[in-house]
Amino acid sequence: MIKTLDAANYEHWDDFVQNNSEATFFHLSGWKTVIERAFGHKTHFLYAENDGVITGILPLVHVKSLLFGNSLVSTAFCVYGGIVANNDEAYVALDKEACRLAQELGVDALEMRHREQKHPERPYKELYVTFRKTLDPDVERNMLAIPRKQRAMVRKGIEAGLVSVIDDSVERLHQAYSESVRNLGTPVFSKKYFQLLKEVFGEQCEVLSVEHNGQLIASVMNFYFKDEVLPYYGGGTELARDLKGNDFMYWEVMRRAVEKGVKIFDFGRSKVGTGSYSFKKNWGFVPEPLFYEFYLVKATELPDINPLNPKYQLFIAAWKRLPLLVSQFIGPFLSKDLG
Repeated sequence: MIKTLDAANYEHWDDFVQNNSEATFFHLSGWKTVIERAFGHKTHFLYAENDGVITGILPLVHVKSLLFGNSLVSTAFCVYGGIVANNDEAYVALDKEACRLAQELGVDALEMRHREQKHPERPYKELYVTFRKTLDPDVERNMLAIPRKQRAMVRKGIEAGLVSVIDDSVERLHQAYSESVRNLGTPVFSKKYFQLLKEVFGEQCEVLSVEHNGQLIASVMNFYFKDEVLPYYGGGTELARDLKGNDFMYWEVMRRAVEKGVKIFDFGRSKVGTGSYSFKKNWGFVPEPLFYEFYLVKATELPDINPLNPKYQLFIAAWKRLPLLVSQFIGPFLSKDLG
């Protein structure tokens, strides 16, 4: 039987996530709360149940926008998603219900963000890869595992006197992140979104900031899940480049994670051929393809809403020139639909 998640079953859902090896941080029920409250999108968190036991889950977000189309995504604003099931019966039932719901809602397409290919017959984007690496329990061995040139950047940050601190609030994170994404020509998320992530996920959501003589250099929001750490939203100020602030920041995330006993460093998603793709490869991480598979409903071809699309180049160029405060004010009205 397929059911829709309600507040009474959040714990039941999350127990399934914690005990299934394929489930990710982005399958947690907290995303339902965050996305609904931060962006106002309708969610459909579906689960298969047999004799009171959850046998499969599928978190779906309906993102409907005049500018960016109409889609049903698992999971919007997240790099991973899709169906997680204990058996084929539950998987097929959830997939069938998702396709039916997509047709009922009249979306352009249903998008499943898998780490592995699930439906070879369905079209998928070859745009994204992820970077994951097993950490050594010895901190210094992880430093030595970084390729020489990148290791030198980290050392320069250390020699410059940079220090990392854990922030209780998202104020400095939002400032550094806003500056970085504005410089990339991308609309920033609202501060409310980051506050909700901290509120909903608690200790699983940590903000690490880098300082130099008390001045903010860079900041990143990290997600901790099972035995993994995922530095997810990060950015640096104008001083970060000269002081190697971003290099130092990610090393500090890694160092602190090792000291906590974390085993996997998930450097997250990047588009092939971009600066972030090259940056992560320079750390010695090997790209792994992501399979974002689509069930087309009204669309006749795959949606192409990403900064590499030529039709967005004028917008990106103009956005880069916006004053930071203006981009922080306007950005959330656009970013909420860029799931």
